[in-house]
Amino acid sequence: MRPMRDEVKTSCLKRLKRIEGQIRGLAAMVEDDRYCIDVVTQIAAARAALRRVEEEVLRDHVAHCVEHAISSGDKADQRRKIAELMDVIGRADR
Repeated sequence: MRPMRDEVKTSCLKRLKRIEGQIRGLAAMVEDDRYCIDVVTQIAAARAALRRVEEEVLRDHVAHCVEHAISSGDKADQRRKIAELMDVIGRADR
């Protein structure tokens, strides 16, 4: 298993901290009995932000882990990495 590249890790952590603030803001909106549509709009924004982090992590995974498996020539590792990728992409749509 290869670690996430430092620049991707930094970027993802920055985004996740921002999302963490959005979630705290959502909790405050619910506590303050804010208008339902405003809450739903902010939930959609938080989900979109999480999807962007997910895409960044997947892009890094393909660029390093999957690429490494392909260039290694190890057929079993290649199949395993592709199967993992297909599985996680399939789950992301649920």
